[in-house]
Amino acid sequence: MRHELVIFDCDGVLVDSEPTSNRIMAENLTRHGLPLTAEQSMELFVGCSMAGVREKAISLGADLPHDWLEQVYSEEYACLRKGVPLVSGIPELLKRLDAAGISCCVASNGSEGKMRITLGQNGLWERFHPNAMFSAHELGVSKPDPGLFQTAARQFQVQARDCVVIEDSTSGVTAAIRAGMRCLGYAAHDDGARLRELGAEVFHEMAEVPALLGL
Repeated sequence: MRHELVIFDCDGVLVDSEPTSNRIMAENLTRHGLPLTAEQSMELFVGCSMAGVREKAISLGADLPHDWLEQVYSEEYACLRKGVPLVSGIPELLKRLDAAGISCCVASNGSEGKMRITLGQNGLWERFHPNAMFSAHELGVSKPDPGLFQTAARQFQVQARDCVVIEDSTSGVTAAIRAGMRCLGYAAHDDGARLRELGAEVFHEMAEVPALLGL
């Protein structure tokens, strides 16, 4: 199978930002009446848009102020600015894709502001922005809706069957499958059973990806 476009999720796939983001989220929601650990926050919210996080948190009993989004973004971005590493193996994988002539882009439920911080620290903001970066905040459509991935394919003039998505969340895998795209499910911390059930091909190290792509 020839792949013409690899679509990366950002948080948890390109950058190891989920531990920091979910620690801040848990601390914030605990202050607002929904006691959570960082692990519980990851279980509940990884892959969600921030609007989705807000809605789910309120349904679980959080008492959130009208400016909660601005508040939690401020707290999260301040911590992310202190430093977030790339996921192990990403620089090498990007070099392999470049050498093979395969285009790549990033499609995230996160904001461009967040990606400017996390990708900018690691030299990837300039690589992807603006023509190879697709944010749910800017496009107004978020995973699990397939629209984010479909927009990326259209911009690159690539058919869905020639795309492969690399995701670590159930919402991201669902979006990829709905878009008719092959999905590789990155399971860094568990066996990936939930991703596999949704249709992803599960892997555990970025070093595995070239072989999965036939490179």
